[in-house]
Amino acid sequence: MIKKQWIQDLKAIPFLLPFFVAYMIFTIFPIFKGLEMSLYDWTLVRKLEFVGLENYIKMFTDRHFWRTLWNTTFFVILTTPTMVLLALGLALLSNLNTKLKTFFRGSFFIPSILSVSVISFLMIFMLQPYNGLVNNVIQMLGIDAEPKWMADQGLAWVTIVVVTLWWTVGFNMILFLAALQDIPESLYEASEIDGASRWDMFKYITLPQLIPIGRVVLLLQILASYKVFAQILLITGGGPGGATRPLIQYIYEVGFNQNNLGYAATMSYALFFILLILSIIQLKSQRSGEN
Repeated sequence: MIKKQWIQDLKAIPFLLPFFVAYMIFTIFPIFKGLEMSLYDWTLVRKLEFVGLENYIKMFTDRHFWRTLWNTTFFVILTTPTMVLLALGLALLSNLNTKLKTFFRGSFFIPSILSVSVISFLMIFMLQPYNGLVNNVIQMLGIDAEPKWMADQGLAWVTIVVVTLWWTVGFNMILFLAALQDIPESLYEASEIDGASRWDMFKYITLPQLIPIGRVVLLLQILASYKVFAQILLITGGGPGGATRPLIQYIYEVGFNQNNLGYAATMSYALFFILLILSIIQLKSQRSGEN
């Protein structure tokens, strides 16, 4: 019996081998190569000399590293809870049994298929200081103001958060929607017979059933928010005055503009360990919640 099981397992190897080879080349090898780079003075052209932990010591005393890390963390704080609540609300709206159900689902999800360059261009076009759509609407409403969205630190953060939510909420909405449709209808029918209100159904049936997928959405959103880069680079360039520059943009500038791939790899590993620790904490809390 054991021999037959081994034979069946061996038959799967040719099917798994292509993925395994690609995974080793494009995932495992870069991880160890990046670790090697962080221990060297490494330029775009070649490896220069072994510096040991010098890059790591430099990172802990680099004020630009800490500032960009805080900017990234601030972005996570702004977007993560908002994204989870917004995705849940849109999923509940898309799950209503109305004639507009298909319209809601399509309109909420379509922005997530656009590229980051497209959504960034649309936002820049709409927020132009004097002839942009948003400022024109503000003038039509009789408000005597010309907000400079990219020049003010607070407005720049509002712009980045809004465009990120609009662009990515559709995917999280679909996850919540799938979980909503998996809830047995019999639970609602039984509670309705018992005289439960709609709020009671939502509180005692819907929310508990959505907790597992909610944890998944929370983890995915934290990881995605810590990796924010392209929309900030294209919309504000990290400005004004570096107020919105995220860590990955700083890593990019150090690696390719300053020609210091070793130090860039060091900061990349710092971000990697931050995400690893957050993932472990989230997974442990998920397991404890299930128990």
